[in-house]
Amino acid sequence: MLPHRLSWAFAPAFVTLSLIAVAPGAVQAQTAPAPAAPPVSSSATATAHADPVIARVNGAEIRLSDVMEAAQGLPQEYRGMPQNILLPMLTDQLVDRAAVVTMARRQGLDKDPLTARAIARAVDETLENAVLRRDIEPTLTEAAMRARYATDIATKEGEVEVHARHILLAAEADAIAVIADLKKGADFGEVAKARSSDPGAASGGDLGFFKKDAMVPEFAEAAFAMKPGEVSEKPVKSQFGWHVIKVEERRAAPPPSFEQAQEGLRQAMIQEGVQKVMTAARAGLTIERFNIDGTPRKATDDAMPPGHPKP
Repeated sequence: MLPHRLSWAFAPAFVTLSLIAVAPGAVQAQTAPAPAAPPVSSSATATAHADPVIARVNGAEIRLSDVMEAAQGLPQEYRGMPQNILLPMLTDQLVDRAAVVTMARRQGLDKDPLTARAIARAVDETLENAVLRRDIEPTLTEAAMRARYATDIATKEGEVEVHARHILLAAEADAIAVIADLKKGADFGEVAKARSSDPGAASGGDLGFFKKDAMVPEFAEAAFAMKPGEVSEKPVKSQFGWHVIKVEERRAAPPPSFEQAQEGLRQAMIQEGVQKVMTAARAGLTIERFNIDGTPRKATDDAMPPGHPKP
């Protein structure tokens, strides 16, 4: 069953590039695909009516572009609805919103101090996003990201990985006995199969290649301090028990592919673009800072008045 009404919570954003703050002075960007508009003729007459008025509320026009922009903020499952159902529903909501806004203005709510401040903030945020979108979106091309990948990632040596095996035992004495057997020539893999309590015992305790942060600290410190072919001289204690470790190989991990690195590159370029915009915006401005009590800020001042904890 189709919803009778689409919540406005799903259709608040009318921009292709949504810039969302993730830290002070930093934003992320997400591109929202726009639903396809109804086909129009390329003739002059059709072009003149490519954005027709589809409703009026007390004389204020609602155009097809307004509805299509509202549709951009919908979840994907709603965008797939037939246009002969979706567009009238969105038009009804735009009409309702225009009617409520008209009522609010007639009642003077736009003059209410709290409402006026919220409107001013919305205007400021819209202008900020417009600048960021204008200056940053054109730089986020695949060609630019591939160039960045070639210089920052493809030519860099990857993080060190270790290929190791281990035998996990419940008691230190048992681990010491295993080390003694290995020194006498016992095969590490066979001992692991026979005595290790780790789920990987069936494969001879083989852990494959792993990065240092993939293991618990005690195990990682011991394994990455060893050379290929070495077996730990002493058992290594961790939260899982006592480990006997053998390092098979060490290598530099291959760099991630462009597809794997693309989103990280994109976010880094956005962060850099935001900082560039902020630096340019501040240039030539007089910026004054004040304490929370309104007094002029000095270099020695705390951010909070005496008696308040620092944030």
